[in-house]
Amino acid sequence: MTTSVSPNNTLRRELYATALALLVALAAGSVLILTWGESPARVYGTLLAETWGSAYGIGQVLFKATPLIFTGLAVALAYRAGLLNVGAEGQMAAGAFVTAVAGAALPTDTPGVLAVPLALSAGMGAGALVGALPGWLRARFGAHEVITTIMLNFVIAALVMWAGRAGFFVIETTHTAPIVAGAELGSLGLGTSAANLSFVLALVFVVWAAWFFGRTRTGFEWRVVGASMPAAEASGIRVRRVIILAMALSGAMAGAVGANTVLGDKHYFEEGLARGAGFMGIAVALLGQGQPLGVLLAALLFGTLAHGGFEVNALVPRELVEVLQAVMILALLATSAAVRRAAETAPATPATNATTTTNTKQGA
Repeated sequence: MTTSVSPNNTLRRELYATALALLVALAAGSVLILTWGESPARVYGTLLAETWGSAYGIGQVLFKATPLIFTGLAVALAYRAGLLNVGAEGQMAAGAFVTAVAGAALPTDTPGVLAVPLALSAGMGAGALVGALPGWLRARFGAHEVITTIMLNFVIAALVMWAGRAGFFVIETTHTAPIVAGAELGSLGLGTSAANLSFVLALVFVVWAAWFFGRTRTGFEWRVVGASMPAAEASGIRVRRVIILAMALSGAMAGAVGANTVLGDKHYFEEGLARGAGFMGIAVALLGQGQPLGVLLAALLFGTLAHGGFEVNALVPRELVEVLQAVMILALLATSAAVRRAAETAPATPATNATTTTNTKQGA
């Protein structure tokens, strides 16, 4: 006898846990605001007005959310295959650096239709190589990807600085030469904000990831590996190949951050650019329950808090908003576990009984 869980019930459970976590975080934030002597309604109202209430605010939210979409998808892609990529920070740095170097090396008259794909492909390729290494170590020697990706973050940071000082940085600076004009991504036209077309690219990747896992055989195999590697191997899936490809694709997605920071904003790589977005991608993927649409919404939420933190700094310390982000993640972990236990101990519904009966007949 086999008892199956409806995908709709699983999605409903994840949405319920996320909504409950947000409510808990808002309540905890209200308590902190009250202890500071301010009105929660005033602080939250100001935060929303200064972020989603003007073209500039919306643009800044999208700009800050864009790298989180890339890194959140990077973590989510690996997670769906049963892997935890903690190296998006290093993969992002390698990708952005190579994107800038490639963009600066192109002939000055290179048209945008060639310059942008070439520079971005170079950066994503660099991220893919950095991601594939811990994947290969896991597949070949069983080395845990959490340890290897964490260590690679420090290695890549040092290599980027060494390569930059060896000849790619402008003299007496920690940034590369500007990219050619054709490689620059246009603005979204939201006031004077830094929002650029890399946000559109991020949306394309969100749609692609949803299609990949929901509509392709390869995506299905990755999900099977994520559910149970021994079972996947027993069914004929090449688990080692999936591990390497999943980590490589995850690294490529993190390497695409250069589209926002280099091609769309600074137009050169600078040491420390978007620092922390790789680690924040873990939180985004967690809050988004590993789903592409969830990653998008979580990134927009964190982008709102990131920009809103500056805007409400006159009312409450900006660190309070950072505490709110941490409480949100802790609340999600707690509520997800609680909701999962409640679902496991709940009596079977008629729909579940019908599914169980059907599966029993099929197995007879």
